[in-house]
Amino acid sequence: AVVSTQSTGDSEEIVICDINTEMLKVGQQRAEKLGINSHFSWVEGNAEQLQFPDNSFDIYTIAYGIRNVTHIDRALAEAYRVLKPGGKFACLEFSDVPNPVISQIYDRYSFDVIPVLGQLIAEDFESYKYLVESIRKFPAQRQFADMIAEAGFSVVNYENLTFGVTAIHTGYKL
Repeated sequence: AVVSTQSTGDSEEIVICDINTEMLKVGQQRAEKLGINSHFSWVEGNAEQLQFPDNSFDIYTIAYGIRNVTHIDRALAEAYRVLKPGGKFACLEFSDVPNPVISQIYDRYSFDVIPVLGQLIAEDFESYKYLVESIRKFPAQRQFADMIAEAGFSVVNYENLTFGVTAIHTGYKL
């Protein structure tokens, strides 16, 4: 899901956008359960072709989702388009583990444990196998940072978390 904020005078609106209607429903139910649903707008949409006007959001965040879009470059271009000048892009995504020893342990865990857990808990080996494969196909940190810059963002940075298993990439529309 893409989560963005829009300032309109004295108030802010948080827009949650996802291509998957069922995921939006789950998020909406969780927000209702927590009593915070009034702060959100829920929109079904494609990150590669957003239905929002140019320069409409202050912040654009996406967590563990950009690797699942078909054309990452188009999703980044759309993020840039809908951000206001000075707006911040932030992306949390699985990443490349740079330490070879930790990488080997993580690979073993990913390929040998995660799909089996998926089968045991969710009765879905294949989806969890796909999860691991999609993570491995995603660009490494520096390459993804370059893609963000190519989309027009400035001051592009990333920070590795959990030994590089995940990374937060940021950039600004200046």
